[in-house]
Amino acid sequence: MTFLPGSGRPLTSQALVTEKAGKLWLVDVASGQRQEVMGVPTNIRVEGQGGLGDVVVAPDFAGSQRVYLSYVEPEGELSGAVVGTGRLILGQEAPRLEDFRVIWRQQPKVTGGGHFSHRIAFGPDGKLYISSGERQKFDPAQDPNANLGRIVRLNADGTVPGDNPWSSRGGVGAQAWTMGNRNVLGLAFGPDGRLWGAEMGPAGGDELNHLERGSNYGYPIVSDGDHYDGRVIPDHSTRPEFNGPEIVWTPVISPSSMIFYSGDDFPAWRGNALIGGLSAQGIVRVAIDGNTAREVERLPMSARIREVEQGPDGELYVLEDERDGSQGRLLRLTPGAQTRR
Repeated sequence: MTFLPGSGRPLTSQALVTEKAGKLWLVDVASGQRQEVMGVPTNIRVEGQGGLGDVVVAPDFAGSQRVYLSYVEPEGELSGAVVGTGRLILGQEAPRLEDFRVIWRQQPKVTGGGHFSHRIAFGPDGKLYISSGERQKFDPAQDPNANLGRIVRLNADGTVPGDNPWSSRGGVGAQAWTMGNRNVLGLAFGPDGRLWGAEMGPAGGDELNHLERGSNYGYPIVSDGDHYDGRVIPDHSTRPEFNGPEIVWTPVISPSSMIFYSGDDFPAWRGNALIGGLSAQGIVRVAIDGNTAREVERLPMSARIREVEQGPDGELYVLEDERDGSQGRLLRLTPGAQTRR
């Protein structure tokens, strides 16, 4: 989910919320009313972890009205994540996207329904950063001619910036900002402009990484977890040439999302990272100082938390996963309580 700029109180607070099955909603979080946004792509494959994914608005949304979506695109038996953009048209009978076009694709497309990642964040430099999972295929994360298993950095129109660390490679390899990543589902810039990623490890070894320009994070050569079939993966400490994590979680938290909090509702949390936890069933609060990080608190929610988002006035919202066949909820958190919306 993401909030539309300039929609804070006393005006109506409007958020865009995606559903995995392919619907995009415009939600009034004050009243709980929602409208389906028309014009969303229909060629979305819903399989395993795949479907309609992230949604963000362009930094110049007030003028451009541009919204960016990620989703999984089929190609026969194969699939891959894509990112596209269109203009959000409001104020008429129904909200809709116009002139939607795909600007990025995972390459190569492969079989399976896991590790798409496809989280999106705009940086202070105005560039578009995308997490691209290794699709449970391991080796592509170290393949210089793929764009799987890495963080991708693009211009807002999908072209490759000339100052990318591997721009001289050409092709999809030039898109990379980092490589050797497994499945980054939390992607956010801190107050100082540093990029951080919360990454699902294999059996053990979830990670929080400072995602530095041109760094290789070592997967699948190293990890602080092991393969699900029991095969051992050497720890990061055995290969110092790879960039190791700032925090490792074993048992895992299964990170789903991440923001840096800057509001007034929870003043003690300003500057902290808030990470949604699936298996942790709550929010993990992390204090960050420069390149160092430490977990300071867990906020139990008794549900798999799919998304954490800050509202326009500093309030906090979370999205639950569907549970027991019932719809997940959108909750607003307030100090000392939580309120359903």
